[in-house]
Amino acid sequence: MYKQTKYLAAGDRALVMEFGNSISEEINRKIRSMGIAIEKAKIEGITETVPTYRSLMIHYDPMIIGYDALLDRLRSLEEQLESIDLPSPCTYEIPTLYGGEFGPDIENVAKHNNLTVEQVIEIHTSRDYLIYMLGFTPGFPYLGGMDERIATPRLSTPRTKINAGSVGIAANQTGVYPIESPGGWQLIGRTPLKLYDPYRENPILLKAGNYIRFKRIDREQYDRIREEVEKGTYEYIIHNGEGGGR
Repeated sequence: MYKQTKYLAAGDRALVMEFGNSISEEINRKIRSMGIAIEKAKIEGITETVPTYRSLMIHYDPMIIGYDALLDRLRSLEEQLESIDLPSPCTYEIPTLYGGEFGPDIENVAKHNNLTVEQVIEIHTSRDYLIYMLGFTPGFPYLGGMDERIATPRLSTPRTKINAGSVGIAANQTGVYPIESPGGWQLIGRTPLKLYDPYRENPILLKAGNYIRFKRIDREQYDRIREEVEKGTYEYIIHNGEGGGR
């Protein structure tokens, strides 16, 4: 984390607060705290805030608040971050069917790391993953905390189509594709859950600052959960107040 936050102009309608140059929970806490501080302050002219791994972009209307005035307000808020109480994180349980047609690259991951497929699954399900931010496609979670023992480079040639729910690995990151899209991640499994559903009251299931916990399931469980999800009867398993408990 930087000793002093960098304030960077991003065109004439946005400003970026850059807190560091690495992926860390400490930086993430500061970004989340600043987002809450801005929301509570209700600064007239701010239209949107967008968190990333190490920064927070603040979009604003320059006809309502100028750059210098906004900069002063943000610096004042930053001095008060220690007093911000972050909400207790929760953990979303993501049932996942590993290997086979749903995880065609899991053997690549195992071979690259001199592991068995079973070891890859065991390692991948052994910890909770902090959701640093959402992006790329609606609801795509950028996660932290993956074990380096299963880190694997992206595919040399990306796929033109990856099914929604696919769980993948790229370098030292893991994630879930919420919608059908192209991509170059190594696919190790698939979840029957819908991380993005435009017809749901809250279309995006996940929220930055919370955690994901992958749970291994078999094909029978996968088919049952998928059917319940399609019917709208599935009860999503969310562990409150347990974020990062493993």
